Amino acid sequence: MTTSADITLTPSGAPAPEAFLEVRDLKVQFATDDGVVKAVDGLSFGLERGQTLGIVGESGSGKSVTSLSIMGLHKGGSVSMSGEIWLDGQELISASKEEVRRLRGSKAAMIFQDPLSSMHPFYPVGEQIVEAYRVHHDVPAKQARQRAIDMLARAGIPQPERRVDDYPHQFSGGMRQRAMIAMALVNNPSLLIADEPTTALDVTVQAQILDLIRDLQVEFGSAVIIITHDLGVVAELADDILVMYAGRCMEYDRAQKVFTAPEHPYTWGLLASMPRLDREVRDRLKPIDGTPPSLINLPTGCPFHPRCPYLGRDGIPCTTVDPHLPRHVTAGVACHIPHTDRIRTFSEEVLPTL
Repeated sequence: MTTSADITLTPSGAPAPEAFLEVRDLKVQFATDDGVVKAVDGLSFGLERGQTLGIVGESGSGKSVTSLSIMGLHKGGSVSMSGEIWLDGQELISASKEEVRRLRGSKAAMIFQDPLSSMHPFYPVGEQIVEAYRVHHDVPAKQARQRAIDMLARAGIPQPERRVDDYPHQFSGGMRQRAMIAMALVNNPSLLIADEPTTALDVTVQAQILDLIRDLQVEFGSAVIIITHDLGVVAELADDILVMYAGRCMEYDRAQKVFTAPEHPYTWGLLASMPRLDREVRDRLKPIDGTPPSLINLPTGCPFHPRCPYLGRDGIPCTTVDPHLPRHVTAGVACHIPHTDRIRTFSEEVLPTL
């Protein structure tokens, strides 16, 4: 018998037991000489095919660790993982390295944030795409090379027949990112993870890369996860947004809801620190006071409470009680402030300053 506690909910509030990707109570810890780093601490979310999830948060909040966990790139060594990661009905944390390796690249692929260091400098770009394709397809080298040329063309690289033999250092930053996208999509993966795909790119190239990801998602029908510290990057791309802080989910909801009526003070701080182009600049951007906590010695209660401007309001136990979201309910807000008070505070105190 299935109870309400066993059903994972989407931001819309509907049950999602058959989501293409389901992450349930994921915990990732690293053993160091100084102590155990709780990089991800009880994260849950779901993603359907054709949908885009934006994971946002400051550096060190656990965004990239989450993506590497889904790709199975954390196993072994000083890393311990618990929870469940279900990809198209297969659980990945308990799966063998060989099983995960077969899925990586074919069913799930990743665009890394630094393509220059992620691509081998001694091999032509096309040769690396060919290798990624032939790992999962038993085809002649000539056919794989043509596939690489076709993917470079789809990714918007001019003269792909010539550029296929160029090395990574011969590409500009934007072209390298396009080549990385071509490599990630060469096997038509059902899940595409883009980790800071526009880092260090100028704004015009950023827009082109994001448009390319959106167009290719429509073409291939992939589920997409966009990981970034910039809410503006996912403003028009994401269907859902998950806000992370100190390895936790602070807020998870539909993108429109997060941008128009966010409820967590940390989300308010992220929005206040984002430049706006749709209104006159009146004041300086407002950074979030303080610094992120150590993931070895997290504060008691809410991890955001040392930086929260609403700490102690009406005797709420922010410093002693953890407002962690329930394990199987992914949509929501991890905050002690009552819902009606959060809505009123945002509309009366926060919104006028954005």
